[in-house]
Amino acid sequence: MDNIEIHGARIYFTIPIFGGIDITETTISLILVTIILCVAGVVLGRNLKTRPGKMQVLVEKGVEMLKGLVVSSMGEHNVGWTPYIGTIFLSSICGSLIGMTGFFRSTTADLSVVLVWALMTTAIIWYNNIKRMGFLGWLKGFTEPVFIMTPMNIISEIAQPISMAFRHFGNVFGGSIITMIVYTALSLLSTVLLNLVSGTVIIPIAIVLIGVGIIVYQKLKKKKIGVFKGILLGIFIAFGACGILDATGILMGIPILSIGIPAVLSVYFDLFSGFVQAFVFSLLSMIYIGQACPPPVEAEKAKQETTSDLPTVK
Repeated sequence: MDNIEIHGARIYFTIPIFGGIDITETTISLILVTIILCVAGVVLGRNLKTRPGKMQVLVEKGVEMLKGLVVSSMGEHNVGWTPYIGTIFLSSICGSLIGMTGFFRSTTADLSVVLVWALMTTAIIWYNNIKRMGFLGWLKGFTEPVFIMTPMNIISEIAQPISMAFRHFGNVFGGSIITMIVYTALSLLSTVLLNLVSGTVIIPIAIVLIGVGIIVYQKLKKKKIGVFKGILLGIFIAFGACGILDATGILMGIPILSIGIPAVLSVYFDLFSGFVQAFVFSLLSMIYIGQACPPPVEAEKAKQETTSDLPTVK
């Protein structure tokens, strides 16, 4: 496994403006995800009926669930942030799923993508804090609870988008690396086992394995056999057949063991883990934005307390 190499997104071409804009695999995937979401939004959002069909009911249920999540996390007054949270969530999910096609790169496996999302959330937080407290009041918040905490507060503000981005990126990219390592290891193991089974001395044993497997299957055909025995029987027959096919050159160079198992890992890392990371990223965005957008009464009270402590200019 010394030959494993990890590369970033492949650069297809460069647009010669602004010093050169690289069009990479991630760029193509992002454009495709954007087109898919836009088309889906237009198709699912048009021709809405008073008596909805199955698809409209499903879409409305999803929108209501998302709206309920935003309200429960951010408050009723922040329900207007639902489109933004939904866009981040769906972009993350689709960006992870597109990597399962085998033709496109997962957008969430690129740090620059999730970092932009995190910076967008941070910009929204800062904007609302400045809007609520004023610029001087926002700066004053870095000196609380005591002035000596100012450096730590500044570092905390900077670390917030970085931690959000690296959490999302690290899980998705780490999963792709694990899948690649397992695939390579299974390929090597497949080569070793098939070479062993297809050896000139072992071919008769492979034939015997197939024969024994068929005979045992015929005798146990009308009886219930355990799951373990069934799997073991299938392994004997499969390896015997693969050994003969490999000896004849039919399976030469085909990693038998790597068929199926990496796909299962991909389902976990790209589908399940991708969904969890999209939910966590969206939830953190809701919490941080919700803190920056308190209810109007609390916001007005906090603004008055902040401005009253500021020096007046005569």
